[in-house]
Amino acid sequence: MKNLVLLTPLLSALPGVLAWGALGHETVGYVAQNFISSATKTWAANILADTSSDALAAVATWADSYRETTAGAFSAPYHFIDALDNPPTTCNVVYSRDCGSSGCVIKAISNYTGRVTQKSLSAEQVNEALKFIIHFVGDIHQPLHDENLDLGGNEITVKFNKTSTNLHAVWDTSIPETYAGVSSSLTTAKAYATKLTAAINTGAYASQKSGWLTGMTTSDVIGTATVWAKNANANVCTVVIPHGVSAVEDQELGPTGTLGYYQSAIPTVNLLLAQAGYRLAAWLNLIATGTTGL
Repeated sequence: MKNLVLLTPLLSALPGVLAWGALGHETVGYVAQNFISSATKTWAANILADTSSDALAAVATWADSYRETTAGAFSAPYHFIDALDNPPTTCNVVYSRDCGSSGCVIKAISNYTGRVTQKSLSAEQVNEALKFIIHFVGDIHQPLHDENLDLGGNEITVKFNKTSTNLHAVWDTSIPETYAGVSSSLTTAKAYATKLTAAINTGAYASQKSGWLTGMTTSDVIGTATVWAKNANANVCTVVIPHGVSAVEDQELGPTGTLGYYQSAIPTVNLLLAQAGYRLAAWLNLIATGTTGL
């Protein structure tokens, strides 16, 4: 994607660009639901017309469906940012360099953060703004949504459980679904989120979580979201392709593969989903109440 304007139609048509798939996005929604304040729950419930504990998760994939419609086609570039770095040698996101003229996920988070509180907008427009925020905060935590190389990994052919696929799809769906289980309902995502929430509260992430919110501010949304993108993108060099494309191309990356790729990746996938949910909760709390509350 050297030229974002020319290649955006191609990227939006690829099935592998729906970051995290339904399971991942819904899991992020449930993690966030577990940490938003009571005031934020009321605020979000009023906007989404949903007072249930599924409110955030239930709309977490809306933006992926919407982008496939004629009305929503404009939003295709908002799901990613093309880091023009050089993995695995260097990984980095530079907003001024990498956010194309058609927009990117960082700019989209900034835009819809502003729109969700605009009194001049209709209830439908505010509803859409909140759904975009929920989705894009998930997207930005998928490392290959912060990477330009080979269309964010879509052109890197690999195998997973003996099925031919691409590296982007492996990170979107194959790894999370293998770990948590495949389900067409929200049940699996809720169970996955419960595990991640426990890790955040008292487990492996308890000592890390405060650092996930460092510098977060609605007065500099671009800066805040750029930090998130940089954090996720760094994993392209250290976890996704630490030994380069040739080391994974046409290789079996599933649990039975000799590379041990799945086993090395799943801790990072879990961490990123936890970070996405916790940061989404803090972000919604900031928008609704003025404080992260965490």
